[in-house]
Amino acid sequence: MEHQSTLSTTQDEVDKAHYIQEQSHRATYITVFLILGVLTFFEVFIPEIYAADYSSITKMLLLCVLAFGKAALVALYFMHLKYESPWLRWIGYTPIYMGFAVIIIMLETVYR
Repeated sequence: MEHQSTLSTTQDEVDKAHYIQEQSHRATYITVFLILGVLTFFEVFIPEIYAADYSSITKMLLLCVLAFGKAALVALYFMHLKYESPWLRWIGYTPIYMGFAVIIIMLETVYR
């Protein structure tokens, strides 16, 4: 009889630990979601702020930096790459090189 009460107490502790862990992940996801919303807000208004012809490079670079920041947040938290092994994380980060290539190509067309 006493063994069952110890087992149920242990199960209660496990349930409490799962609940606390779920709450911490929920807070993290809400924080990341709000940060993504703020970055999107800036992305919408950057073209209006830098509307002059002489600031097109600044506008392009700011938008690319914001896009990379948002992509990194999504990859790290919503795709759970932050909690993966380094090898799997490396595989997930390989498209970043393609993004750098796109930025270099865009800069090359601007300076042509």
